[in-house]
Amino acid sequence: MTSLLERLGVTLPIVQAPMAGTSTPAMAAAVSNAGGLGSVGVGATNAEGAAAMIAEIRQRTNRAFNVNLFCHAPAVANHGVEQAWLERLRPEFEKLGAAPPVGLSEIYQSFVTDDDMLRLLLAERPKVVSLHFGVPPEDKIRALRDAGIILLGTATNPAEGRAMQAAGIDAVVAQGYEAGGHRGMFDPDAEDSRLGTFALTRLLVKNLKIPVIAAGGIMDGAGIAAALKLGAVAAQLGTAFVACAESAADAGYRAALASDAANHTMMTKAISGRPARCLANRFTAMDQVGVPAYPIAYDAGKSLHAAGKAAGEFGFGAQWAGQGAPLSRPMPAAELVALLAEELRRAG
Repeated sequence: MTSLLERLGVTLPIVQAPMAGTSTPAMAAAVSNAGGLGSVGVGATNAEGAAAMIAEIRQRTNRAFNVNLFCHAPAVANHGVEQAWLERLRPEFEKLGAAPPVGLSEIYQSFVTDDDMLRLLLAERPKVVSLHFGVPPEDKIRALRDAGIILLGTATNPAEGRAMQAAGIDAVVAQGYEAGGHRGMFDPDAEDSRLGTFALTRLLVKNLKIPVIAAGGIMDGAGIAAALKLGAVAAQLGTAFVACAESAADAGYRAALASDAANHTMMTKAISGRPARCLANRFTAMDQVGVPAYPIAYDAGKSLHAAGKAAGEFGFGAQWAGQGAPLSRPMPAAELVALLAEELRRAG
């Protein structure tokens, strides 16, 4: 049977996490050219924006790459909750010499309802499409599979892994609680068993028939080797690539990653409305009571971050990072992939 890596045409068991807003076409192409699977997240843009990103990647590489989609349930607006949240944030805006927005909106459209994005993907046919926050409708899955696209899906527990397998997903990304960025939970209000990467990887490897990719806290070749020994076919790394030259991370994000904040990552929903692991900053210090639904809350979070940056304050950024953040190593993406490959060889 042809392995997943052979189907992808990659030579290294390394997947660069999509990281919407931080990964770039240049990063994805560099990783793919170096033998891994590069990725871009298009959940924070529309079909037109996704088309531009795909076109740029293809100008830079002829290798396989991954396009990541958000599959969250569309937000249910609640004007009272949203206004109360803006009033909660008002003192923070005022300290920065700014005023909060008058209202909030659902700034990202879920792939669940985005037919324009589906049409784009069927026209462009990237080698890989990955899914975060759940499973889209059956007709979208079927259309992508019929187009020959390999599908990956994030799971944070065995039940989500079984759902991915039942939906026809080709491989599951086992996202441990250590991982930076948004938890891929299908239901952000459900109880989170907070399974670590290695426990979750083993549970999925033992109980699923599809390949498993380990994700969360993996920063070097030794971590990749450990994941492979647990039965994963590859490891997905995100935080490891944030400090790369091709990353879209701003100066404040990079400085925070290189500071003591890297030793104190925290899970918070105050930034976006969904649980996500972030470097310790002013947002993670806030209480999480009364946060609007995702991604409506993110509208407020982005406004506050913009006001902060204008005032020279970066502490309200979405500085996503996993628990392995102190192991970050700034360098170009291709050099990092080569280093990871060498470390994996030595650890093998």
